[in-house]
Amino acid sequence: MHLHINTYGSYVHVKEAMFEIRKRNEQGEVEKQQFAASRVKGIVMTTGSALSTDAIRLAMQHNVDLLFVEHDGSPVGRVWHSKLGSTTKIRKTQLVASMGPEGLRWVKTWVLTKMGNQANFIKDLKKHRPQHTDYLEDKLRRLAALSLSVQSLEAERVSQVADTLRGLEGTAGRLYFETLSYVLPADYRFAGRSSRPARDAFNAFLNYAYGILYGRVEKALLVAGLDPYVGFLHRDDYNQLSMVFDFIEPYRAWADETVFRLFSAKKVNKAHTEPLAQGVTLNAEGKALLVEAFGRFLDQDSIRHRGRNLLRGVALQADAHQFANALLSQAPSLTDQPC
Repeated sequence: MHLHINTYGSYVHVKEAMFEIRKRNEQGEVEKQQFAASRVKGIVMTTGSALSTDAIRLAMQHNVDLLFVEHDGSPVGRVWHSKLGSTTKIRKTQLVASMGPEGLRWVKTWVLTKMGNQANFIKDLKKHRPQHTDYLEDKLRRLAALSLSVQSLEAERVSQVADTLRGLEGTAGRLYFETLSYVLPADYRFAGRSSRPARDAFNAFLNYAYGILYGRVEKALLVAGLDPYVGFLHRDDYNQLSMVFDFIEPYRAWADETVFRLFSAKKVNKAHTEPLAQGVTLNAEGKALLVEAFGRFLDQDSIRHRGRNLLRGVALQADAHQFANALLSQAPSLTDQPC
């Protein structure tokens, strides 16, 4: 399980070799919850909460990921043991692949998978919304054309077609989110993607879900021995987790689907958000609603993945290992060269 500490003033410490979370309820009474370290995979801490050094030590002893996030769910740092997830050869081949045709092949795979997931979600929506058939089929045709354009791109390195790729991906995203908004109940519709801050409740929920997913993807890459900072498509700006932004693309649909289901089922109301300057953010109730739904989606509901029934969180980790192994196998001559 993953523990999300969202309540202001919460304190995580150790009692009887277990994580104990203390927080005050609305009546001012202290509530306590205890969790066995062996059952906890990660602890997510938001602003306004604290933890003890004993809790950090217990987390390190059990390989429990400690992730610190902003109020909107964006990761700002993590406590992770100093060991590499695997051999440094993986990072060497990752760096070389980022500068050649192999990097472009991977980027196209991730972008096409993302577009395919977007199209599949729209197809699923069409099954239950016959009144929108013409509109949805038009969007599917346009997404298919964009996918063909991505498939046709050829170059020696990603940088030569990066702007084109970003343009095609951005156009597909705009069509996709227009579609999601169109089929939502009128009170929940939104005018495109927005972040930092979100302009509406849907984007506030989506941004927080992406924040959760960023943390999960970064950990999966670290465990697989990959460098989260060496990306193929996203720019290598200062302190930017470029590979996280690359690798997350096929899995964004998981966040999209979770948030869309909450809104289409009318489980979201005004009590789940609060205003910000020029925007909207989730409050504690909204975060709790999303964390529970997305946690169940990732860690309790299984899918068919590469011929096996896997939890989505497990499938994500398996894909990171598969990517690392593929890098090693496709560049054997690089792994034995001195540096």
